[in-house]
Amino acid sequence: MKFHYAFQKIVDLKSNEKTQAEWMLSSAIGKLQAEEKSLNELYEMRDQMYHAQQEAASRCVPVAEIRNIQVYAEHLEECIERKRDDIRIAHVNVTKKQKVLSDKMLDEKVWLKARDKSEEKFRHESLLREQNELDEMATVRFAIKAR
Repeated sequence: MKFHYAFQKIVDLKSNEKTQAEWMLSSAIGKLQAEEKSLNELYEMRDQMYHAQQEAASRCVPVAEIRNIQVYAEHLEECIERKRDDIRIAHVNVTKKQKVLSDKMLDEKVWLKARDKSEEKFRHESLLREQNELDEMATVRFAIKAR
């Protein structure tokens, strides 16, 4: 007789939920990395603008051009601040997704453990049945030889 777990569909569901939570965490980490890359690009652009501003000042270019560079650098500073907020939000999202994944993994583990215990109980009962049948066969043989 083969073992059949009555709640196997629930075990499969929990496994699928865990896989989905892994995908969601992976997506959140990818978004965080993209935000961090974008922030680094903003830092590089800002540094280039400050360097261009210093170079323009040393070349005696018109004040209006230096002012335009400064305005753009200030705009980049604002973008950097917004990007830092985005990164903080992305970090919070990653943390939430990690918690969800942890919960899903624990839930799956509980159901797998219950299935394993059920299978162990089934095997134990099968062995007992088999042993009882063997004992009965031995008793019948002994009774037949004793006549």
